[in-house]
Amino acid sequence: MTVHLWLVRHGQTDWNRAGRFQGQADPALNEDGRRQANALAERLARRTFDALYSSDLLRARATAEALSAPLALPVRLDPRLREVNHGQWDGLLLADIQARFPLDWAARQRSPLTARPPGGETVLDVSARVRAAAADIARAHPGGEVLVVSHGLALAVLASLALGRPLADVHACIPPHAEPTVVSWPPG
Repeated sequence: MTVHLWLVRHGQTDWNRAGRFQGQADPALNEDGRRQANALAERLARRTFDALYSSDLLRARATAEALSAPLALPVRLDPRLREVNHGQWDGLLLADIQARFPLDWAARQRSPLTARPPGGETVLDVSARVRAAAADIARAHPGGEVLVVSHGLALAVLASLALGRPLADVHACIPPHAEPTVVSWPPG
């Protein structure tokens, strides 16, 4: 049975503002990010959800906790909802990555699904783990409405899978901070 997943990217961090690759590093929400999470909590407060799942990384967890209070839902942490592991790219600006890892960056441009940053994971790796998490959520809440708080690329992968969009274009589909996208799962 289909479940409606309300995909929510965490609120903004200082690393987002600076353009740093966050990956699985764990920066906190900044003031704007906390404001975004609280504003979304107010918008969703009158809705009914069956569950609230979140990545266990601090920025997603803090966003989910802001949503949980007015909804009276516990936050269920699932590390499979984490952002892509950028490995040695975590914390770096794009210009730094291009200068320090030119061959790896060129590989990502040529093969966005299978290129692996040093010490990191591919988009296909992310797809396998978020797909498994979504399938488990759908089995646990058939026919339900479920909030899923996660990260830009992880959510772009889920949305692309749900909507039948090519994963090769996933980097262009990163959602805005603290704005829900509703998809049905399982896809098609």
